[in-house]
Amino acid sequence: MRLRLFLRRLTVSAPRMSVRSALPWPFRWAVFALVLGFCAAMGLWAFEFGKDIAGLDSDSRDELQRARSELATLRVQLSSLKAERDRAQGIANTSETLMTSEKGAREKLTAVVRQLEADNQRLRDDLGFFEKLIPAGGGEGVVIRGLQAELRDGREIKWQVLVIQARKNPTEFDGRLELTFSGLHNGKPWTAALPGGALSFKLKQYGRLEGVFELPAAVAVKAISAKVLEGSVTRSVQSIKL
Repeated sequence: MRLRLFLRRLTVSAPRMSVRSALPWPFRWAVFALVLGFCAAMGLWAFEFGKDIAGLDSDSRDELQRARSELATLRVQLSSLKAERDRAQGIANTSETLMTSEKGAREKLTAVVRQLEADNQRLRDDLGFFEKLIPAGGGEGVVIRGLQAELRDGREIKWQVLVIQARKNPTEFDGRLELTFSGLHNGKPWTAALPGGALSFKLKQYGRLEGVFELPAAVAVKAISAKVLEGSVTRSVQSIKL
């Protein structure tokens, strides 16, 4: 019996049953979204309010300001360091250029010094050689110490004569050198002198005279004679055969 009464209360015929209109689902979701947004806004407001009360936001602004200030200082220091680096690089480049130029000048100077030393040694050797040629007593005067000749291709003769004054501290000698070439021309005796005649020269201690003599066609040179003249006086004579 009780079970029946309970079941009747659950059916349409129950005396206390009420009928309500159902809300559409989109409207329900909209209301739910509004409530959720309101709750989120309240939570965000509470969070910000708590930050203001705790002083966290002001500290963050101060930290941000200090960070910006330090960043500006670091940028200034960086610019200064870049400028110093550029100046140092310029100085280094200039120093390297100067060192390269100095090295090149040093090498050239070293080469010049070596050449001067070689020339000085050669002059010393020549001086020692010529001093040995000078007799101890002196008195020979001007003499021919060397007569050399070289035949080139049968067309010309390159000749060289060394003349010295065989005494120490001599006065300047002013004289002439005569060269005579002798041989055969088409089987007949032939002689010739330098085209311009005797060569005038002056010397203090020694002198080296040289030149080239053009040979006529069909000439075979056999000997060369050199003669040193002072005015009309013959001071020295020397001959060689080819």
